Amino acid sequence: MKNVKTILYPLALLYGTALKLRHWLYDKNVLKSSRFNFPIICIGNLATGGTGKSPMTEYLIELLKGHYKIATLSRGYKRKTTGFAIANQNTTAIDIGDEPMQFHEKYKDVTVAVGEERLVAIPQLLHDRPDTEVIILDDAFQHRQVNAGLNIILTDYRNLFTRDFLLPAGNLRDIRPAAKRAHIFIVTKCKTDLSKEEKNDIIAELNPEAHQTVYFSETVYGRPYHLFTKEPGNLDAGIPALLVTGIAKTMYLEDFLKKQVGHFEMLRYADHHIFDLDDLENIRKKFEAIPGTQKVIFTTEKDAVRLKKFEKELAHFPIFVLPIKHHFLFYEAQKFEDQVLQFINSFYHPQPKD
Repeated sequence: MKNVKTILYPLALLYGTALKLRHWLYDKNVLKSSRFNFPIICIGNLATGGTGKSPMTEYLIELLKGHYKIATLSRGYKRKTTGFAIANQNTTAIDIGDEPMQFHEKYKDVTVAVGEERLVAIPQLLHDRPDTEVIILDDAFQHRQVNAGLNIILTDYRNLFTRDFLLPAGNLRDIRPAAKRAHIFIVTKCKTDLSKEEKNDIIAELNPEAHQTVYFSETVYGRPYHLFTKEPGNLDAGIPALLVTGIAKTMYLEDFLKKQVGHFEMLRYADHHIFDLDDLENIRKKFEAIPGTQKVIFTTEKDAVRLKKFEKELAHFPIFVLPIKHHFLFYEAQKFEDQVLQFINSFYHPQPKD
């Protein structure tokens, strides 16, 4: 692996040079960045995938939905359409992408929109949904055309951006100094028993500036539910399982299932993989090869929205979805939520000037 990184390092240097030039052009206002007089929260990362952006988007939706009219705006990665679109009752994952579709299915009262050009999509969204009070940008930190009022960066506990390298030698898609534009860092997927000493060491490594706050969260898996009937299921150690997934990082899910069900088989696909009939045949063969009659299939919520179109083919399989969410460590959830609410309220309930 080290030899491969050594070979790729010159390419990473070239990529880094291009990124630095791009940021310099924005910093000098040669390239323009627009800011809206409107509460826009951006959730992003410096690395490619797998840091927990979608669960964090859902965390914010849960926090805000009872107080504000919310809209999410995503690129719609790997969708088969282009341009701006708002999800409706006929929308599928093919139309808007798996993550936006996940939001749309779970939160019917939330406007879910997609658009490659955020600078164009935001005015269109506000035109089509004029009652919108907060926009959550999903994975837009590196897109500097829009200067969000609150930037939240997620970084994986096992691979902090401070220890990573630029593509293709590493997983970083943006340079480390770009993190200075963030207001909040969240170290995600931490171990439950993270010590205060290690917490402080990580904060020192991230070296936040005066305007930046650092939080820590762990991934918590909820009770599985059936893909089609939504009936709750169980995690039983004595029942063999097959894990079917196409997400960026599976190590955390694998670790969880090892603790809950013991041995399981796995079919792993590329992130955002679009399942087809050949994949269903592979799933069927793999599942039938597992001994016993009491056995189950597990998948993620992101994969579930891409599998639902095969209800006819999969309806007779015991296939269950594993929901996940963020849980803040060190009793700091309230502090984080207050910081988010304070940002939004500054637009609707501004403090009087002295």
